[in-house]
Amino acid sequence: MSTQRTNAVLESGRRKPVSVVENTRRSEFFGSHVFNEEKMIQYLTRDAFESVKNAIFTGSKIDRKMADQIAESMKAWALSMGATHYTHWFQPLTGATAEKHDAFFDLLPDGRALEKFGGGQLVQQEPDASSFPSGGIRNTFEARGYTAWDPSSPAFIYGATLCIPTIFVSYTGEALDNKAPLLRALHAVDQAATGVARYFDKSVNKVMATLGWEQEYFLVDKALAASRPDLVLTGRTLVGQAAAKGQQLDDHYFGVIPLRAINFMKDLEVECTKLGIPVKTRHNEVAPNQFELAPVFEEANLAVDHNLLLMDIMEKIADRHDLKVLFHEKPFAGINGSGKHNNWSLATDTGVNLLSPGSTPMKNLQFLTFFVNTIKAVDTYEELLRASIASATNDHRLGANEAPPAIFSIFIGEQLSAVLDELEGVSQGKLSPEEKTELKLNVVGKIPEILLDNTDRNRTSPFAFTGNKFEMRGVGAKMNCAKPMTVLNTIVARQLIEFKKEVDKLIDKKKLKKDEAIFNVLREYIKASKRIRFDGDGYSESWQKEAAKRKLSNNKTTPEALEVVVSKSSLNLFQEMQVMSEVEVRARHEVDLETYILQTQIEGRVFNELVNTHIIPAAIGYQNKLIDNIRGVKEIYGSGFKQHAEAALAILEEISGHLAATHKKSEAMTEARKKANSEVDIRKKAQAYCHEVRPYFEDIRYHCDKLEQLVEDKDWPLAKYRELLFIR
Repeated sequence: MSTQRTNAVLESGRRKPVSVVENTRRSEFFGSHVFNEEKMIQYLTRDAFESVKNAIFTGSKIDRKMADQIAESMKAWALSMGATHYTHWFQPLTGATAEKHDAFFDLLPDGRALEKFGGGQLVQQEPDASSFPSGGIRNTFEARGYTAWDPSSPAFIYGATLCIPTIFVSYTGEALDNKAPLLRALHAVDQAATGVARYFDKSVNKVMATLGWEQEYFLVDKALAASRPDLVLTGRTLVGQAAAKGQQLDDHYFGVIPLRAINFMKDLEVECTKLGIPVKTRHNEVAPNQFELAPVFEEANLAVDHNLLLMDIMEKIADRHDLKVLFHEKPFAGINGSGKHNNWSLATDTGVNLLSPGSTPMKNLQFLTFFVNTIKAVDTYEELLRASIASATNDHRLGANEAPPAIFSIFIGEQLSAVLDELEGVSQGKLSPEEKTELKLNVVGKIPEILLDNTDRNRTSPFAFTGNKFEMRGVGAKMNCAKPMTVLNTIVARQLIEFKKEVDKLIDKKKLKKDEAIFNVLREYIKASKRIRFDGDGYSESWQKEAAKRKLSNNKTTPEALEVVVSKSSLNLFQEMQVMSEVEVRARHEVDLETYILQTQIEGRVFNELVNTHIIPAAIGYQNKLIDNIRGVKEIYGSGFKQHAEAALAILEEISGHLAATHKKSEAMTEARKKANSEVDIRKKAQAYCHEVRPYFEDIRYHCDKLEQLVEDKDWPLAKYRELLFIR
């Protein structure tokens, strides 16, 4: 066994669980490191507190004088908590977070020292932003990018740094991040949904999109992960023969959590609790060494921030426990990958979940209104939703038997389908008293009873209704939830605006009563969006054919999926809803393509390194041992040696064949990369990497994995799947 692999296996085998002691109820220190409402009441003046609350609720601006007061109070709290620095914490188009720390420490002109932090530092900063992806929005020499405070997401202390969540924009005002478009989309859905919700309750003044993400991840021993160049540089194992035992016994799913993993989880949950991240659920996932955690639902913007912060905390806590956390969507071939299911709903400021049925027919009509409009929005923009989860890493997972396919469909269950079928038969125009009674009592009125047994049992559906929310399952584990949430909230907002226009038109011009008008419009939406509803097996060939007949998109790769982003309809949508300008949309399209190209390019380079410096030398080394063995047999047995060296000769020949193929295909892949790199047009370049370079990866892997099966175990240089997945 190679020295590095030997040392890694020995080191991982000697690990002792890191002890984690909890002596305090979590409710007692939840949010202790967050400048939340409780801290604001304690540290802010009444006027400053009201100013922040109004900014959160209505989006009103905070003037400079008030910002100075807030900054001074925030600084006093941060210093009392031991903070020494502050940073604007933002989300550039890298998919991760970014920060630049500045000390509170400053000097007066006379040389005296003091801690300084004013409204100017709180509200806006100007980081050197030249190296962040911008998609051509600005030139490198125009490095100015501005971070601006987002009061709706509270500041927090992480380590010894006060972190202030912010948006990130260019000098000319275009969004250079994922948060600004999300905030605009949330504002759009708030206005649109509030207008519709007021049909049912005039006291509704605000509607919030809520999000509950489910974060899946793998835990691997740190030493074993470090022994794999592919895991270090790409986040996944580019080669690796499946272990004899994988997930086929289903013995890991919901099983007893391994001791090192449970201690990691306890440590993580303590840190999350301090930072106000309401983590609640933890369990083993399907694959060995795969786990999941999920929080209580929150307002979508805050939930996105919390998920990004969580992933950063997880990496730091894992290191403390001598573990490596893997967020890649498919770190291991042949077993389940990792997703981040996004559970989405809409909630009013009066405390009502608009996707949850109520106790009266009118409340159920409200539920149906938002339920059907969401289905219609997804049907209209299914291709755009698919694009929102597209990435080089997620392409490995989607459609891989444990994840939803690339074809978007909605699962609602047989009973709710029957309700929609009933509503599809509603008479056009005014309803007779009998029909209205039938609808309200026997159709709409029975929805709560129906939902009691409407648990979602279809795990292949990309977009499923699960009782009081929709679950978007295609989101990848390492993705920023802001991207799919921006699209989903934008399309639902657009749909609700259209709905209200049509209902108001029927009320004003056709003189229909409100509920009659709503039934009439819903009927047409149910008919128009019927093609997106599917309750069967998303992987079946029959569904693939049926989806094609229904003219649903099936964009299996990222370059294909991203094309719709810059279509006329998408550009019009984002501009009309004031979520993104054409410049901002095109910039993101370019950044996403460039990221796809670079990630694929890196994998190709790592493949070459693995093949040339690890796999081929190991195979040749074992080949030489076989040759020495055969030569020795020949010396003893002479011309009849072949019958005595039959096994060695057969293995030698097999190794030689796989060695030749590995070398040949690796060289061909390098040439394909060179050719792809010569493409000037970024779309053609992405297509070339997708269709000319990536196919070699599986070919090369096949021969490398065969060599792993043939080469003597002690001579194989890379940590094997049985070690990565079963050493705990």
